[in-house]
Amino acid sequence: MGRTLIRLINDHGTLHLAGGLEAKGSAALGQDLGVLAGGEKLGLSASDDALALMAEADGVIDFTTPAATIELAGLAAQARSVHIIGTTGFDAAQEDAITAAARHARIVKSGNMSLGVNVLAGLVKQAAAQLGDAWDIEILDMHHRHKVDAPSGTALLLGEAAADGRGVELNNMRESGRGGLGAPRATGAIGFAALRGGSVVGDHEVIIAGENEQIRLAHRAEDRDIFARGALKAALWAHDKSQGLYTMQDVLGL
Repeated sequence: MGRTLIRLINDHGTLHLAGGLEAKGSAALGQDLGVLAGGEKLGLSASDDALALMAEADGVIDFTTPAATIELAGLAAQARSVHIIGTTGFDAAQEDAITAAARHARIVKSGNMSLGVNVLAGLVKQAAAQLGDAWDIEILDMHHRHKVDAPSGTALLLGEAAADGRGVELNNMRESGRGGLGAPRATGAIGFAALRGGSVVGDHEVIIAGENEQIRLAHRAEDRDIFARGALKAALWAHDKSQGLYTMQDVLGL
């Protein structure tokens, strides 16, 4: 994602690349960002000094790890800057830390930055609201073999949309990884199944099943550029907003 962002920012025309951040000890440190992205030299080297980079930039676009994101959120709060979070897999304490940082920073956080996925989430919310819990909702996600969190952040985003449509808390209705001879499916449950394999960028399907009929809403990511483009749109949108925690639904006016 970092390489993709470098390339798209460099080609954007409106946005200016201030620098690139890498983990301490990374083999990429000190290398030219343009070369790392497969292009010509830009005269900017990969750095592990987050504080110095944040001081130079109006914002940071972040597809990293939960621990790194929390550090960046704190720096964004100090700088009153924009923080676009595409990282997933946060625990409850980390979610609270991001919410606290958003009192001072302009944070846009989403389990998926794709514009198409966020439109899909709006459709899921609308369908769940109209059909009620007499219809069963199952969410399937498939990703490449190296994906570390399951269900994916996108699957959880879609589950939150379904729960919002029904006016319930997802944590109270979520069912994941069924197996064995368990109890029958609970009324109103929102089920998740995660598949991992190969080099799949991201496939997601929401199945809403009623008596003798089904609705299937799906999205297939064919290139990681879609996530970077959504993140850049979010960064431009957040630039003149007040401090707060936003989602891609806000960016798209949904």
